[in-house]
Amino acid sequence: MDQKIRVGIVGYGNLGRGVELALGQQPDMELAAVFTRRNPDKLQIQSKGVPVKNVSEVAAMKGEIDVMILCGGSATDLPEMGPQFARLFNTIDSFDTHAKIPAYFASVDEAAKAGGTLSIISVGWDPGLFSINRIFGESVLPEGGTYTFWGRGVSQGHSDAIRRIPGVKNAIQYTVPIQEAVEAVRTGSCPELATRQKHQRECYVVAEEGADQAVIEQSIKTMPNYFSDYDTTVHFVTEETLKAEHNKMPHGGFVIRSGKTGKSDNRHIIEYALTLDSNPEFTSSVLVCYARAAYRLSSRGETGARSVFDIAPALLSPKTGEQLRAELL
Repeated sequence: MDQKIRVGIVGYGNLGRGVELALGQQPDMELAAVFTRRNPDKLQIQSKGVPVKNVSEVAAMKGEIDVMILCGGSATDLPEMGPQFARLFNTIDSFDTHAKIPAYFASVDEAAKAGGTLSIISVGWDPGLFSINRIFGESVLPEGGTYTFWGRGVSQGHSDAIRRIPGVKNAIQYTVPIQEAVEAVRTGSCPELATRQKHQRECYVVAEEGADQAVIEQSIKTMPNYFSDYDTTVHFVTEETLKAEHNKMPHGGFVIRSGKTGKSDNRHIIEYALTLDSNPEFTSSVLVCYARAAYRLSSRGETGARSVFDIAPALLSPKTGEQLRAELL
């Protein structure tokens, strides 16, 4: 086998640990180094013999890493980290602030072209795999409507928002699709659905001893941008129950395209669905296969930023074109 694709990880939280695990399932890839803002000496990773370095040492590894997977957050980390690393390495990231993707793409594109590298941004399942299925649906059925439902799954941002409320010790929030809305879309009737009609929120909250649960519940249900536009249910539970019954990070959802063709108004439904036991581990697996595509495009001399829309599916697979045509086409 040719030399394996050498992958670096920047950031070792849930996503970074998932990338490490996903690399172990790929026959043509290996973990070259992990970079952290923490003290490297105190960070224990699962891969023996792989160096752990501070991010300040990253420039010294130029030429020793084929693709760097950036596992920072979209709010503050990636807007700086994306362009910074794209000047030195081929990169993959999961930037997921949808409204800011065009500006982020432009900044990474400029940096990657200046550095002679290839970067694929906003990789994951939404944005990512769901985005691809939205473009498939709209292209095949131009007359129709696209609907995206998320869940049932843990929303990390919403859970954090609850934990900031005074009197809350711990909390988990689930985004739950409303089945009546999903079934209405599946009929092909193209319903117009308000935010409240598509999803509801389920909150499991551990209150501090002596805290007023009624006040906490009201604070959650009226919180703008998070809960006020949704039907929200609040359950107060013990810390033990939260740890025992809500200790995973499941997620998933549906992309549904409903449209019609021909003069007789024949109706069609395209649906793509995910059910995930671990949101970060699944997202990490998507990042890793796109790292292969970034390496291959860079090896051809291509530079600049790309999105998932620009990547041919064959570039994601370790199999040859001949194998893919024989086995999957």
